[in-house]
Amino acid sequence: MINRRNFLQAGALATAGTALAGCTTGETSTPAEEPKKKIRQNPIGVSTYSFWQFNGPPENSPIEECIDKAAAMGFDGIELLLVQMTSEENSYLNKLKKHAFHSGLDLMGFSTHQGYVFPEKEKRDSEIKKTIHQIELAYQLGIPTMRLNTGRWGTSKSFDHLMENRGIEPVLEGYTEDDGFKWVIDSIAECIPVAQKCGVVLGLENHWGLGRTPEGVQRIVDAIDSPWLKVTLDTGNFLEDPYDKLEQLAPETFLMQAKTYYGGGKWYTLELDYPRIGEIMRRHNYKGYISVEFEGNADPMEAVPKSLEVMHDAFWYEL
Repeated sequence: MINRRNFLQAGALATAGTALAGCTTGETSTPAEEPKKKIRQNPIGVSTYSFWQFNGPPENSPIEECIDKAAAMGFDGIELLLVQMTSEENSYLNKLKKHAFHSGLDLMGFSTHQGYVFPEKEKRDSEIKKTIHQIELAYQLGIPTMRLNTGRWGTSKSFDHLMENRGIEPVLEGYTEDDGFKWVIDSIAECIPVAQKCGVVLGLENHWGLGRTPEGVQRIVDAIDSPWLKVTLDTGNFLEDPYDKLEQLAPETFLMQAKTYYGGGKWYTLELDYPRIGEIMRRHNYKGYISVEFEGNADPMEAVPKSLEVMHDAFWYEL
């Protein structure tokens, strides 16, 4: 009759016998297979800017059509360019939310324009008020992050002139860069409580002005020191030696905008190594959205799907 003690003794003898058998001459053991690594791709979105690029009035490239194109191409989400929207009325915002949801797309980013590099306090206050309004629009749209700019000194004749100078702009006469940084830091700090209340992370972009360098962006983010101010990292706005600069800001990145230039760039062309950039972001455990910003002269209907394939190959991470 088998009782608990007999059962345990029998099990121990069987185990010992197996162990001895493994020691006999000619016996080999099969190593256990290592578990396969699980890979997941970063979600890939596209900016509505990619389909418009400021070519004519916004009506030439309605947001609804951009949503339809992005969904048909296989994107996961779409980033809205505010100046491309034809209204800020609540009915229009709700229409866009509904359209994106039904198309299977996340509204994953909100690209806005503002600037705080003004000596005049009334001008800075006006930009703060505008930024707060933009945060509230993002909240109404259900978008979790909004692109933020520092603004520029305004000493360039035009944006084309700024691009000719590789994004470098003289400081306004009578002032210093330290003045500009103080204006920007103080202004963004006033927007942080609203961002927190609305649940919208502000992403300071490396986008000319005081944000032209990683040191400039980091200086502002560090000074404010809030979880509601992070970085929107644009791969195409470091015109020289981009990889080390991208890595500097990778730990603070909340959204990555990935430039492509099929057909030659509108202002310049960068030959970006996206597998290398993907490796940089993996080192810093970035699992968020990649937002394609096509800024070339080719047909977007051909160039944007090509861009999507590049991003699929480059951006993934291990679970």
